[in-house]
Amino acid sequence: MKRWSWETAWLVAGVFSWIIAPWVFALINTNDVVQVLRETPRETWFYTYLFGAMWGMGGLTFGLTMRYLGMSLGMAVALGYCTVFGTLIPPVFKGEFHAKLIESESGRWVLAGLVVCVVGIVINALAGKAKEAEMNQEQKRKTVKEFNFKKGILVATFSGIMSAGMAFGFTAGDPISEISRQYGTDPLWSGLPVLIVVLLGGFTSNFIWCLILNIKNRSGYEYLASTQRHAAHLKDDTVLENVTDAPAFELTESPVSKCDDNKSRRIPLVFNYLFAAAAGVTWYFQFFFYSMGESQMGDYKFSSWTLHMASIILFSSIWGLALGEWKGASAKSKGRLFIGLGVLVLSTIIIGYGNYISGQSGH
Repeated sequence: MKRWSWETAWLVAGVFSWIIAPWVFALINTNDVVQVLRETPRETWFYTYLFGAMWGMGGLTFGLTMRYLGMSLGMAVALGYCTVFGTLIPPVFKGEFHAKLIESESGRWVLAGLVVCVVGIVINALAGKAKEAEMNQEQKRKTVKEFNFKKGILVATFSGIMSAGMAFGFTAGDPISEISRQYGTDPLWSGLPVLIVVLLGGFTSNFIWCLILNIKNRSGYEYLASTQRHAAHLKDDTVLENVTDAPAFELTESPVSKCDDNKSRRIPLVFNYLFAAAAGVTWYFQFFFYSMGESQMGDYKFSSWTLHMASIILFSSIWGLALGEWKGASAKSKGRLFIGLGVLVLSTIIIGYGNYISGQSGH
């Protein structure tokens, strides 16, 4: 996406991922989705929506974590908090913690898997801390331009806890899934109507923030304009927003030409909307498949959150290596990272075994 402000690109992609895609795929794969939502109790609507809005706030600050810590370390810390809170709070909320995670053998395996996952996350964080200690300031800025460990840890803590709202939203939305099944929807797809509500909450918090930035940066015209205007706050060809203006990845290329010819400032609207749609729908698919997997996890479906987070940390760390964030780090620090990733893989195996035992025993 070119010559769009961050807030413009984020909101357009968000409309596709949080509004359009949930409705389209729910209408395709479930029965009478409108009637299902009409019959959903108000209390269920309220909490599912509220937790979605909470998750949306975590998502906004999640990007700041990437800016301050980089992809490898930022993902590990923020998603570490998200893993613990998102996995443990739902059974606590439903009063099932002791019965499901302490009394049964399968539950103890699942809990052990969560503990191992946390150990893996801690090892990854220590590897990132070691990398920071080994690199000089110039190297840090080269790999992560705004690297700030202390500030990043604070933001990551807030982001991780708030982002766990998605797991809470799935738990609060269980009655929606049940109503959908009563209308004949296959259990595999019964979580899709829940996504409509929880992502609506996420859209709300993101919409408000992007609207504020559109007003502040005077970028609201970009949704329909064919040419980008000059902006007084832009000083060069590449940097558009500062950290507080754009709390997420620099998803867009937004150069403002130093010359006045319209060609250099032309906004490719059609392509921008197409790429925004592709980005939004691709993002939505993570929870499309997550809801499918959760529906097959039986009594321990809350453990699917741990598997989801471990997978994200694993692959984001691999991407961090591929993008050169660990360039200049010692073999010892990289070794710690690989050990942490191995422990994460082990945690998914343990949790899977716990769910397997549950399926075999019927409890």
